[in-house]
Amino acid sequence: MAKLVFGMNQSLDGYVDHMAFGPGPTLFRHFIEEAQAQAGCLYGRRMYEVMRYWDEDHPERDSGELEFATAWRNQPKWVVSRSLRSVGPKATLVDDDLESAIRELKAEREEEIEVAGPDLAKSLTELGLIDEYRIYLHPVVLGHGKPYFAGPRPPLRLMDHERIGEDVIRLTYVPA
Repeated sequence: MAKLVFGMNQSLDGYVDHMAFGPGPTLFRHFIEEAQAQAGCLYGRRMYEVMRYWDEDHPERDSGELEFATAWRNQPKWVVSRSLRSVGPKATLVDDDLESAIRELKAEREEEIEVAGPDLAKSLTELGLIDEYRIYLHPVVLGHGKPYFAGPRPPLRLMDHERIGEDVIRLTYVPA
C-alpha cells in the first residue's frame, strides 16, 4: 500500500509561498531525488497549475532544473478538481468521490505518493488519509500568506528531523 506524504517548504511563521522563498541547491537536489523515487504526485488544482511549469520547455534551465523537469514529467500525477475538464500528460483527473478514489490509489501503489497543496492536504487530513507530514522549515518570516495547515492542525507525533543544506530543517510527523 502506498504512503501519502504531504511535504512543503514552510516559513518560520507557518506559511507556504513558492514565490517568496525556495530551495537552495542542496534542498533542490533532495527534491529531485524524491521526485525520481515517488510513485507519483497528488495535486489540488491550484498547485497543479503552478507545477505545470515543469511540463514546458525552457532553454535557460540549468542541469538540475532539467533533471527535475524530467523526473516530474515521468511521474504519474492525479489532479483533484471539479473545475478542470482536462489535465496534461501523465495526469489523471479526480473529479468526484475523493475518498474512494484516493483509497483505491493507495491500494494500487507501493511507494510514496506526494500530496501537493495545503487545501488538498486539509481535505485528505480530514479523511484520515495522509500518512506523513514533512515540513521543510526555512529561516524566513512572511507575516501573511497561505498556511501549511489550511485547517486545524491534526494531532501529530514527531518521527524525525534532519538538517538539509545550510539553513533548512525537515521535520517529519505522523498522525498521533
